[in-house]
Amino acid sequence: MTIKWVVVDPLVQNGEAFLYGTRLTVRRLLELRASGYDAARLLAEMPELRIVGIARAYEYAIANRSDYAEFFDQGGALLGPGLTVEEAAIAS
Repeated sequence: MTIKWVVVDPLVQNGEAFLYGTRLTVRRLLELRASGYDAARLLAEMPELRIVGIARAYEYAIANRSDYAEFFDQGGALLGPGLTVEEAAIAS
């Protein structure tokens, strides 16, 4: 079975994109990232998350930039700490 890490269901979370197996929306994850949460802190505080899910949520936000415009800086990068090289390698 292939897991779709970011799910959009009109009957769940008012149709807001969320991470598979959690109640965490992509928007909330981006809010946490913009507040300084890195992947290690997210994983420590929310053990239901997976690094690949976090990476896919960031990819989803980039692909749907107009829905998440407030989370991008002037240069087009997501605000806050991203994945480390090691985390990105695990997620790919």
